[in-house]
Amino acid sequence: QVQLVESGGGLVQAGGSLRLSCVASGRTVFTTYAINWFRQAPGKEREFVAAISWSGGTTSYAESVKGRFTISRDNAKKTVALQMNSLKPEDTAVYYCAADRASVVTTTPIPRYWGQGTQVTVSS
Repeated sequence: QVQLVESGGGLVQAGGSLRLSCVASGRTVFTTYAINWFRQAPGKEREFVAAISWSGGTTSYAESVKGRFTISRDNAKKTVALQMNSLKPEDTAVYYCAADRASVVTTTPIPRYWGQGTQVTVSS
């Protein structure tokens, strides 16, 4: 089992940047999992944002964030980061990291473990 804790959310103006972090703990080897970021805006369904494979060699992004967000991981520190640039008001949401059932990036992420989320608010 793995526990995930997100941090780095906050309030930022449109065009600004934030860097989210997801720190893992637990007995399972961190490199067992690909890690995903999802987000959920008020009144909307949770949606996929980005994913990274166990090695960090493969990444995937939702079309809405491509070119603006970058996912990375440091396996020695059991940390995954989401660098978010050129933020837009429509990026406002609670952001969750999730450990996938697979170690590789797939077309259909299947999260196994979730963090508690961190709020990102982008003002216009």
